[in-house]
Amino acid sequence: AKLSESGAGVVLCGPKHLPVAMVLPFSGNSEVTRRVKYQIEAKKPVQKRLWQQVITAKIHAQARNLPPGSVERLRLETLAKQVRPGDPANLEAQAARVYWRAWLGVGKPFKRNKNGGGLNAQLNYGYSVVRAAVARSLVSSGLYPALGIHHSNRSNAFCLADDFLEPLRPLVDALARQLWFAGKKQLDRETKGQLLSVLQVSVRTGRHSGPLMIGLHRMTASLVRCLRGQQRNLVIPKVEE
Repeated sequence: AKLSESGAGVVLCGPKHLPVAMVLPFSGNSEVTRRVKYQIEAKKPVQKRLWQQVITAKIHAQARNLPPGSVERLRLETLAKQVRPGDPANLEAQAARVYWRAWLGVGKPFKRNKNGGGLNAQLNYGYSVVRAAVARSLVSSGLYPALGIHHSNRSNAFCLADDFLEPLRPLVDALARQLWFAGKKQLDRETKGQLLSVLQVSVRTGRHSGPLMIGLHRMTASLVRCLRGQQRNLVIPKVEE
């Protein structure tokens, strides 16, 4: 009650650290209403432009995970420049094929399998950690996580979180690969703890540097400004080279 009297919103999270509910005060709550309204009224060209930025950032991040000067990295950098609003050519999928073939290095073939064990399980766990953090940041910013800019599924309450997970996946990829080369090839208690550290990875978000956890809030705040029409470009965290 004291929090509500002070105008604070309270996010309740479940066992998987995903938001399950939000408590909002009856008074002084017009800003949250406006933000959800911006989401609902966002025009298709705006959504497509934002998705273009998300996929461009994802492919650039994948490229940074590959050796400088390599053929695959140069290919990804070229694809990133070719992404159009809405990604109608599905360059995201084309980039993924190039990326995963080269991800572990020459002579170390890797097949991404969402239902696989070992390294695939580590990737899945790392993605779920970041997805939950993105969802918390979105809700904390007064956004409704089910209203995605690209993902759309009636049974998915976190479509918007899935949208903004995409450019952050390569951060998990880099950490999981580091564990793999260190001989830690299974998802166990130790590797789970190390994968959780992805939220502390130092990133640059616009003009600011700091841990990913803070960068997520800057990213979701930039989304609010884009939906309001105050700016055109998202601010997406990336690892500084």
